[in-house]
Amino acid sequence: MLSAISYYAENISFSLKNKKYITSWLEEIIRIEGKKTKIITYIFCDDAYLFELNKKYLNHKTFTDTITFDYCEGVFISGDIFISIDRVRENALKFHNSFDSELCRVMCHGMLHLLGYSDKTKSKKLGMTAKEEEYLVLLKENFSKTK
Repeated sequence: MLSAISYYAENISFSLKNKKYITSWLEEIIRIEGKKTKIITYIFCDDAYLFELNKKYLNHKTFTDTITFDYCEGVFISGDIFISIDRVRENALKFHNSFDSELCRVMCHGMLHLLGYSDKTKSKKLGMTAKEEEYLVLLKENFSKTK
């Protein structure tokens, strides 16, 4: 069965490792949250590309690790999630995480936005971070079972 989750690179050379496994994990998050997958696209890019999107669509003149464009309709989850690989690498070092772990965190963060979670206030951000942690544990548990 083909997944409705796809991956592309824009302005960089990047290929997601363990695509099948990561896709299954993301689909499980959607299922747990009581939603259905429609079309979700992850676009991996560099800082410059994401900075321009941030300026153009959000009027922010800052670097960010991810921007999510939500096209959801009811229970059907759909959207584009742009991720700066430059930011992920830098944040992995800053927070003493592996690149892969930080990338999964950011991928989950974008998915949580599509699922209706917000990080606009301090309390909402804490709730969203807790959800990220919960789903990263799920990822690690499932990975250890498949080895």
